[in-house]
Amino acid sequence: MAMYLLEQGITPLVIEKETFPRYHIGESMTGEAGNLLRALGLEDLLVRNAHPRKQGVNVVARNGNSWWVPVMKRNDEHQLEPAQTWQVRRSDFDRDMMAETIRRGAKWISGRAMQVRRSGDGTVTGAQVKCDDGSTVEVESEVLVDASGQFTWLAHQGVTSAKNPGRYDKQIAIFSQVRNTIRGEGWDGKDRSKHPDNTYIFYADQYHWAWFIPLDDDVVSVGVVSPSSYFSSKGESREEFLRRELAELNPDMTRRLKDLTLIEEARAIPNYSYHITEFTGKGWMCIGDTHRFIDPIFSFGLYVSMKEAQFAAPAIKRYLAGEGRDLPNPFIDHMRRMEGAIDHLQDLIDGFWGASTSFAYLVNNPRTREQLIDLFAGRIYDVTPESHPAILELRALAEKARNSGVLWGEDRRGSGFLAASA
Repeated sequence: MAMYLLEQGITPLVIEKETFPRYHIGESMTGEAGNLLRALGLEDLLVRNAHPRKQGVNVVARNGNSWWVPVMKRNDEHQLEPAQTWQVRRSDFDRDMMAETIRRGAKWISGRAMQVRRSGDGTVTGAQVKCDDGSTVEVESEVLVDASGQFTWLAHQGVTSAKNPGRYDKQIAIFSQVRNTIRGEGWDGKDRSKHPDNTYIFYADQYHWAWFIPLDDDVVSVGVVSPSSYFSSKGESREEFLRRELAELNPDMTRRLKDLTLIEEARAIPNYSYHITEFTGKGWMCIGDTHRFIDPIFSFGLYVSMKEAQFAAPAIKRYLAGEGRDLPNPFIDHMRRMEGAIDHLQDLIDGFWGASTSFAYLVNNPRTREQLIDLFAGRIYDVTPESHPAILELRALAEKARNSGVLWGEDRRGSGFLAASA
């Protein structure tokens, strides 16, 4: 967010409570996430740090059936061609992004935002910050951007609309890292689906799956997602649960994990799916996970945060120049555009969980394959069902699954949720 504001000629002040480097998940990038970093001039940094070069994602069912989605870009003629993105160890990546933000001219406060400041008409005007040295400062702002991720700071401050549970809120993710895995079987320098740096998704049953994300030449991030009730029924510690699941969940994953020694503690995130429908207003906005998170299965979180920041920066510049100052929500067009794009990710994820076999057919069908490749890459902004008819097919899969009780909850695309809440 700070880098994009700097590109608009705006010098931001970053308030950061974390001490870097620190552990974080969300390591895998979509194809368009890689392109954003290239456009920001950060490719040399990623190459220098030898982050794994993701060519795509392999999805493997328990019975051995699998499908592959490559990382592809659109060239100047709008034709698909092979590309690559990255997977990053977030402790290193986030530390380097912080350092680059400061190098480019952003100001920085190490401390915790404690209380939002508001004027009499409700306009957000800043925040009270407790600094690391124990002092307290009052920070005034023209625009306050909440980029706190799943902490959802402005929601906790009562600024946004209510934080409602998403469809996948009854799940838990438990994760760590391992070494000595089998990667790159059959890699001959040509078949990109066998590249050693690819992501793998292994699934066992409805809402029950695992990730396998290379972080360097040796270490792999692994995690298991399951219904919370399933985890509770086992009566195991997080480490016990994770180690047993990695050994049992999917035969191909078991084969690839030769050593189940965890090199990081087993951590957990429960009930992670949520939706805030009103996430911009006078003097403030939320980006990325700060207002909506669906399901981590296809690794969209990092990309959505970066892409929303890219769109937010020029909207903020226009606001600072006087555009929309008298409107109840000066950023409403931005908000609707971001919400509509994430609706397409909801379509993709609901379609997969609603009917995984039919979803695999859409991925492999020449009629819809390019559209699915675009959606997996993150080309979701300004897309319509008319330009991507596969979206309608995904919605049909999800609707059938909802009617038969396969999918939890109601339609949680933005339009459907707003109608249900009205």
